[in-house]
Amino acid sequence: MLHDLFPPGIQHALDLAGIFVFATAGALLAVRKNFDVFGICVLALVTALGGGLFRDLVIGAVPPAAFGELSFFVTPLIAAVIVYFLHPEVQRINRAINVFDAAGLGLFCVTGTTKAYEYGLGLTASAALGVATAVGGGVLRDVLANEVPSLLRDREMYAVPAIVGAAMVALSIAFDSLNGLTTGAAIITTFVLRLLAMRYHWRAPLAWNRRSSVSEEP
Repeated sequence: MLHDLFPPGIQHALDLAGIFVFATAGALLAVRKNFDVFGICVLALVTALGGGLFRDLVIGAVPPAAFGELSFFVTPLIAAVIVYFLHPEVQRINRAINVFDAAGLGLFCVTGTTKAYEYGLGLTASAALGVATAVGGGVLRDVLANEVPSLLRDREMYAVPAIVGAAMVALSIAFDSLNGLTTGAAIITTFVLRLLAMRYHWRAPLAWNRRSSVSEEP
């Protein structure tokens, strides 16, 4: 199904681009946490590959793509090395990295959903694994860095755009209309929602009628 939507070369290039951007975000968090070079590499690898690794293990696609394709493993290490030596410069273009990260979010939630469906999962389970592919690496990164996972405190709606994109793919499959156009629409919708959330600081609702006098933790 994936090869029907994108030529293999384009699909591979998009995957590597998404992996590189996610790895860069993980490596930058490691630098902010004052991790050593090993910690920077680990966070880069976990952020970039964690979601896809979880998906492949759940659907039984073994060995996972992260271990079957050398470039998937090497790309996060390249990102980690760049951040290790050039992190002040990389930090200055953090806004641009966030834009590419939003694009990776859209791509991974779509490819994760379609791959899970290819392996026989139902539409709901496929969409759930699509979301897990997109955000799973970030959750593992935050846990290793001793941070509250951003998935649980979605300050700028990171998971919600991925849910929307995965749901659009699942609905396209259900109505037998999954093609390049609907796939592109799902990726773009996820991308735009994420950018708007960052621009206007959208977030998911907090607890209903919360009356506590305790201020929210930063």
